[in-house]
Amino acid sequence: MPKLKTHSGTKDRVRISKNGKVRVGSANRNHFLSKKTGSRKRSLRGLKTRTGKVARNIKRNLNV
Repeated sequence: MPKLKTHSGTKDRVRISKNGKVRVGSANRNHFLSKKTGSRKRSLRGLKTRTGKVARNIKRNLNV
């Protein structure tokens, strides 16, 4: 059985925490920020935890 390659796009966008949680940054933070309210931009800061089938698929892409 050959080795599986990790999905490069997922590798750049996702972190797996020490306890195995999937941590993903928020979208909509790159440009056109002047039309977004301050509270909306603040809520998009930081990393969000993904769970369930989404987390399982991300881990499968990363071969974790």
